[in-house]
Amino acid sequence: MRIGFLGTGNMGGAIIRGYAGSRAMMTATPDALFVFDSDAEKVAALVDSGLPVKATESLAQLAGFCDTLVLCVKPNIMDEVLELLAGFIKSDYDNKLIISIAAGISIAHIREKVGSGARVVRVMPNTPAMVLEGMSAMSASDGLSDIDTGAAEELFSAIGVAVWVPEEMMDIVTGISGSSPAYAYLYIEGLVRAGIEGGLSKEAATILAAQSTLGAAKMVLETGVDPVQLRINVCSPGGTTIEAVQTLQEKKFAEVVEAGFHAAVEKSKSMVKG
Repeated sequence: MRIGFLGTGNMGGAIIRGYAGSRAMMTATPDALFVFDSDAEKVAALVDSGLPVKATESLAQLAGFCDTLVLCVKPNIMDEVLELLAGFIKSDYDNKLIISIAAGISIAHIREKVGSGARVVRVMPNTPAMVLEGMSAMSASDGLSDIDTGAAEELFSAIGVAVWVPEEMMDIVTGISGSSPAYAYLYIEGLVRAGIEGGLSKEAATILAAQSTLGAAKMVLETGVDPVQLRINVCSPGGTTIEAVQTLQEKKFAEVVEAGFHAAVEKSKSMVKG
């Protein structure tokens, strides 16, 4: 399978770098991964970095070379891209799997632009894909074969964890996993700033905050214990942690996080096409 990536920005670049360095690429053919971006410097940076990617000169060439096309462009230019793409592949879209990571662009909208029989997977990934710890939620168009769903799942599982969800849940997914790395960075930023004010070096404060956040997340995933119970387990009566947690609760920390989630969801809903 030849995979072509259109767009090498923050999210597209993260997926490309993650997949190119994953185990899946170890058994792939040398010409398995292609990229195109209107910004030639971004493509050159990927190629020059030593990643096993090949540059193409145009969207038409990318579409001609590849069996799977991963569209990593901003939602505001997706219609323009789809209209161009339709001209290249409409006659043989049965032979192309189209994967879109654009927020708010529905499968129905993509099919309307490219062709009603187009094979489409819609994905909401996040940027930790760059370090193979991404979270990707996927939805498939009707009638997709096991080969197609397997190919999409293999691609995004190679850069982290991939799950299938009903497409109508994509706005909720955006608020939980699509946008939440930024929430975590903001949380870590606050801890680092406090550590520096307390006298730690920035390097030490960053390691302490980031590793503790990573460890807490792994406890949730690997123990199977409810996050509420894990929090209770850490909060010894009269100790430092319960003092901090009570302060955070007084400041409505959880409610603020939920408010951020709802803001992301509403924005995602307002962007929906199709």
